[in-house]
Amino acid sequence: MGWLVEALVALILLSLCLAITESAPESALVTNLPGFNGSFPSKHYAGYVAIDKERNKNLWYYFVESERNASTDPVVLWLNGGPGCSSMDGFVYEHGPFNFELTKTKAPRLHLNRHSWSKVSNIIYLDSPVGVGNSYSKDKSYYITNDTQTASDSYAFLIEWFKMFPEFQSNPFMRISKRKSNKDVTKPVINFKGYLVGNGVTDPVFDGNALVPFAHGIGLISSELFEETKAACKEQYYKSENTTNECSDLIQKVYDDVRLLNLYDILEPCYHDTSITTFDIGSLPPSFFMLGKTERPLPVRKRIFGRAWPLGAIVRPGFLPSWPQLLAGSSVSCIDDRVATAWLNDPAVRKEIHAKEKSEIGRWDLCTNQIHYTQIAGSMIEYHRNLTLSGYRALIFSGDHDMCVPFTGSEAWTKAMGYKVVDEWRPWMSNGQVAGFTQGYANNLTFLTIKGAGHTVPEYKPREALDFYSRFLAGEKM
Repeated sequence: MGWLVEALVALILLSLCLAITESAPESALVTNLPGFNGSFPSKHYAGYVAIDKERNKNLWYYFVESERNASTDPVVLWLNGGPGCSSMDGFVYEHGPFNFELTKTKAPRLHLNRHSWSKVSNIIYLDSPVGVGNSYSKDKSYYITNDTQTASDSYAFLIEWFKMFPEFQSNPFMRISKRKSNKDVTKPVINFKGYLVGNGVTDPVFDGNALVPFAHGIGLISSELFEETKAACKEQYYKSENTTNECSDLIQKVYDDVRLLNLYDILEPCYHDTSITTFDIGSLPPSFFMLGKTERPLPVRKRIFGRAWPLGAIVRPGFLPSWPQLLAGSSVSCIDDRVATAWLNDPAVRKEIHAKEKSEIGRWDLCTNQIHYTQIAGSMIEYHRNLTLSGYRALIFSGDHDMCVPFTGSEAWTKAMGYKVVDEWRPWMSNGQVAGFTQGYANNLTFLTIKGAGHTVPEYKPREALDFYSRFLAGEKM
């Protein structure tokens, strides 16, 4: 989610009056999904929202009503990062209402997910910006975008979406909460309350300095290499024009030591083959498919295509390539996201979720190479500072085995905010066990780790993820 969420948040701070219209559109109702036999535990909707008068920008969403109490539970907007990655990634692999199970056919089998975030909230999965996932425009110039435009379009989506679903206007909204009392009941006011960011790229210096201490602290590099690198780089591992050759050479040694590990969870295996771009799944040893198993029927992925930034590549202002653009012409290690790709490109599925046909908008990809994205926002720290000083709640969480955006960076920048510690570093519990560690600061800022989790926390630790998510929504202590 990262920087895109904060940019969106900055716009959501504005109060807005919405005109009450009819209730949720029946034409958007999803009543059946290929691979699932049974009744949905709550209502599902999907479709397009045109966000401009000419109807050239069409953002696609999938909305799951809460299984608990849809009329009072929070409405939460889920955004994946990338840039250019579909939020259906979160739906399929992380916290959606279904667990996906591989079968001998191309079609996966769907089971109800007992740790779905729809257990306690209404949740919107939004494909953003235009050109990502099932979102599209007939005018391809809209595929040239940036932080500000993406945030503005997401905000425009929310305005139109609430007009389509007026019965949810009074619900708490994470990033938007319950409206204030208003004499004119036809004009509910949207008020931002809080946000969550998971393993998010935040600041080039703090993120750039995170890997070396992470790698040493978790036992991936020797103490000798760590001390040499620390001395040569003066604890500034972020590459800049002032970096010495000795420092650069030692950082390269660190990269060489860790490069064969799974970037997104160092505990999980990674299949490497440098000679095949799209390798034969049948060539993998049977034992490989037993690795990464959790209580969910679909094992965690041995590769996560396009989920986060490559090792050591810090996000700076300017053109920000997507993973498909970065990897053009080169091979991709490990297993691809074939379950989501096959399912969301199935014509029967596309029909049920009210997505345009592939012949009209192209195939669904987890991360697209259609967009040209420019990052202009820079560091997100001042966004966090402005929001938290204004009284909005923030939960910054990290899987502690993610090497792509190591927790050491998030821990460092939250501490550097300079807020008073109001809840000293301690374990937090889930199901009677230590689930990670947390530190709370003044101004409603909380940092939290999830023990044993990788980059996509709910994929690795579904029970623990639902626990901290539920507590945050309810305003409870971790």
